[in-house]
Amino acid sequence: MYKFIPLLILALFLYGCGPQGTDQESTREVELTVSAATSMQNVLQELKNNFEKEHPTIKIVFNFGASGALAQQVSQGAPVDLFLSASIEKFDLLVDGGLIDEKLQQNLIGNEIVLIAPKENVKQITAIEDLKTKAERISIGIPESVPAGKYAKEAIESMDMWNEIENKLVLSKDVRQVLTYVETGNVDAGFVYKTDAQFSDQIEIVMDVDTKYHSEIIYPIGVIKSSEHLNEAKLFYEYLLSDEAIALLEEYGFSNLK
Repeated sequence: MYKFIPLLILALFLYGCGPQGTDQESTREVELTVSAATSMQNVLQELKNNFEKEHPTIKIVFNFGASGALAQQVSQGAPVDLFLSASIEKFDLLVDGGLIDEKLQQNLIGNEIVLIAPKENVKQITAIEDLKTKAERISIGIPESVPAGKYAKEAIESMDMWNEIENKLVLSKDVRQVLTYVETGNVDAGFVYKTDAQFSDQIEIVMDVDTKYHSEIIYPIGVIKSSEHLNEAKLFYEYLLSDEAIALLEEYGFSNLK
């Protein structure tokens, strides 16, 4: 009888270790870093909360900034799991460089550019053409790195006004800085995304910028190929493409591409 005792102890040991190892694996917290355009800051915080309720072992950490600067960080090896850009051009630089998973990339949502002024609008700016005569300081994002600034520049150039107002421009590091400059009255007008403008009670939306004057505004999303948490990154990627997420994005003013 005694010769079976070691076998019994071994069996109990193996039985005990099996489930414990599985439980530890299933409760291991994973942190995903998502580099995303500043203009998505508000809606992504809500989407993060919804996702984490369904996936309590996955923590989402955002790195917000201008899409050009974020793309450069990824190309230089920053530890990022997903990239959500406000510019197809900046996104494609990473695709062409082989840094984004070919099967896990998609155009997510669209947006619009608007001209805004401080709430009081003392300069009585009512159209883009007024910037030539009524505005002294106008803010846009740095066109080379801030997509909203690029779209604004395209629109101004399309209306043959760039040379007339270039010396009035105050360039900003991202679209939120433009919004702040207008809210505080440090500039007379600025160009921002409609999604940023509509939630501020300190500015006036002067007008929507006609889409014929600039490139189509599309936000692509992709999983970084070098991610150490590909399975979890894929889960968040798929959630952002879900009907639930798209509906919330539309509530925040983004446009459905379907």
